[in-house]
Amino acid sequence: PIVARLNRGVVEATFLMLSLATMGALALRAGPLVSRGASTRLSALQMSTFATFKTSKGDIKAELMMDKLPITCSNFADLAKTGFYDGLTFHRVIQGFMCQFGCPHSKDPKSPRAGTGGPEPGSTYTTPDGTTITRTGGNIPDELIEPISNEVGTLSMANTGMPNSGGSQIFINTKHNAFLDYFDPSTPSKHPVFGKVVDGMDVLLAIEKVPTGQGDKPIDPVTVNTIEISED
Repeated sequence: PIVARLNRGVVEATFLMLSLATMGALALRAGPLVSRGASTRLSALQMSTFATFKTSKGDIKAELMMDKLPITCSNFADLAKTGFYDGLTFHRVIQGFMCQFGCPHSKDPKSPRAGTGGPEPGSTYTTPDGTTITRTGGNIPDELIEPISNEVGTLSMANTGMPNSGGSQIFINTKHNAFLDYFDPSTPSKHPVFGKVVDGMDVLLAIEKVPTGQGDKPIDPVTVNTIEISED
């Protein structure tokens, strides 16, 4: 995400963008590609999709809004299923704001590059309706189509502040951060919400309270061992 601790709004939003600035400078040379597949799997859209974060502090279960944001949710689910997130750490934690996760460099909790990485450029995944998405530069298309606010417990996409600059990094809100909503005109922040915690909120709040050091990194790393995707 985006954050500094001064006035709520532009300054906090700027911090989330800074965490991805290096990645963005390299990855934004071309936009993500979308191609339509011949087959459709509408039944998948009628099912509920869940992501269970198996962390070193306990489990957090979230429901993904696959029917509302299929591009964003399918990207996250694909990365989880392929093991991309296994062993990564929460690289930025700010009490009263959010917990950020998903940078591949955070596998080394001390890496100065944590917060700047994303998926492999050119990698692909498929949405439930059969559409193939190419992560051009490691990024996915912005999916600013559902006015869902960044409320407590929601999962939201991190980005550099530039269009189509999301990739693998997400944050989980621990406060209602309405100024991060793409439909809030008070700041330039545009962070689409694509999921919500349904179980394990106590674990998230425990992570939020861990002591942090420089760059808001937890002093004792909080690891996501894996993320399990399930459908009901």
